[in-house]
Amino acid sequence: MTYIKREIEYKVYQYIDVKEIIAITGIRQCGKTTLLKKIAKELTYNGKTVKFISFDDVRVLQLFEQDIESFISIYVKPYSYLFIDEIQYARESGRILKYIYDTSDIKMFVSGSSAIELSVQSLKYLVGRIFTFNLFPFSFREFIVGKEPDLLSLYDQGNYGQNILQRLNAHLVEFLLYGGFPRVVTAKRNDEKKEVLKNIYNTYLLRELKDIFQLADDYKIIKLLKLLALQTGNLINFNEIATATGIDLRSLKRYINILEKTFILSLVKPFHTNKRIEIVKSPKVYFLDPGFRNICIDNFSRSMLESGEAYEQFVFSELNKYEIVAKYWRTKSGAEVDFILEQEPPVPIEVNTTLKSDKVSRAFHSFIEKYKPIKSYYFSLEFEHNKELENVNIQFLPFVKLNRLLVMK
Repeated sequence: MTYIKREIEYKVYQYIDVKEIIAITGIRQCGKTTLLKKIAKELTYNGKTVKFISFDDVRVLQLFEQDIESFISIYVKPYSYLFIDEIQYARESGRILKYIYDTSDIKMFVSGSSAIELSVQSLKYLVGRIFTFNLFPFSFREFIVGKEPDLLSLYDQGNYGQNILQRLNAHLVEFLLYGGFPRVVTAKRNDEKKEVLKNIYNTYLLRELKDIFQLADDYKIIKLLKLLALQTGNLINFNEIATATGIDLRSLKRYINILEKTFILSLVKPFHTNKRIEIVKSPKVYFLDPGFRNICIDNFSRSMLESGEAYEQFVFSELNKYEIVAKYWRTKSGAEVDFILEQEPPVPIEVNTTLKSDKVSRAFHSFIEKYKPIKSYYFSLEFEHNKELENVNIQFLPFVKLNRLLVMK
């Protein structure tokens, strides 16, 4: 299979020769191992001494945990670069990595499928010694590279006609149904894509939730995932979900936090100038990959794309992959703007799949009047236009031109 270059690579390579550990975190099968092996291969090609190990190998893991001096003799001292895959399986990984860091000159790369393992257990030991990068399933741009790379230059430029727009929209439909896990993207048939997603889903439940976090009530987690998937883009009522799943409120919030930390979903907070009000208001829920969301409810019907939720999901997940924080805005009377980028001044974003004119909603008007943004965006399937309204520039763009907002930091 041809390697598809990940957009995170340029950020990682900026720190390739500094002392700090590079940690790559992300959900299973999003491409962490492939990325690390690609970097290791390039370093080897350039004459560097490199060792790649995985803690899937129990013998290597036990040596790391029980006999660190022997581990250093075998895997550290002979090499300039050490790659450790599946670091989350190691107990007290942060403490041991700190010891290696402080007693050797080796450059280390680690990967883990859980942000919890690397942010809570490890980072308390590794403050000032580690740079962490989150890797997600393919962005839509990476998806285009995998499906029809000849379109990439036009996609990046954003200057194309109706024919190219239709081709990109066809790719968008597939992306919204099956998502961006690399193995899913390369699968040729839809039934194969579903089978891969089912495997990712089951592996996540068995190895991530049950083994690592020792969550025994897997049937409750399955019910919770399905319920949250059905509520994508909607406000979460924790009490209702607790009643429906049989999970007590305290455990429910803990489980949802774990789902966030393991890169399954994200809670979107309301935008409010009073931060105390923001905290107590109900969040919205979005999944980070549409394919994973759809396998949770076992529904890949195109009829799902007839409402706006799937496209809201797309906009949110793309913003999230590029580290752009989005919130939502809602008034007491129910007026709502889908996303707000918390900049100065704020940037409102509205999703309307059927939009065919430059008429904006009353809620959009209300937000403009209150917060006086300079620029704003309306996304739909095909409509493209630019206009000024109350000294605000409003860009009406197709969803596939969302990349105009996605500038890597």
